Amino acid sequence: MSTTQLIAASEFCIYHHVELSFIQSLQQSGLLTVIVQEEKMYVEEEELPQLEKMVRLYHEMDINIEGIETITYLLKRMNDMQHQIAELNRRLSMYEG
Repeated sequence: MSTTQLIAASEFCIYHHVELSFIQSLQQSGLLTVIVQEEKMYVEEEELPQLEKMVRLYHEMDINIEGIETITYLLKRMNDMQHQIAELNRRLSMYEG
C-alpha cells in the first residue's frame, strides 16, 4: 500500500498567494481532487505540479477557471494523441522493417 503525502490547501494558498476559494473552484470543476480530513482541505503531493501550472495560468495569464478547464482538457487530448501517434509509428515500423 502506497502512502501519499498530503499538503494542507491553506498552506499552499498562502505560499502561492491565492485564495482558498480558488482551490474550491478547481475542485468543483473537477480539475483537482481535494481530501477533507477533520474539516481541513488537503491536496495530494502528486497533484502539486498540475496545481502549480493552474495557479500560473490564473495569475500570470489572468485566465479564469473555465479557461483553465478548457486548456487542461485540450492539453490532455493533445498528450493522448501524441501517445497514440507514437504507438502507431511503433506498429508501422514493424511492417516497414
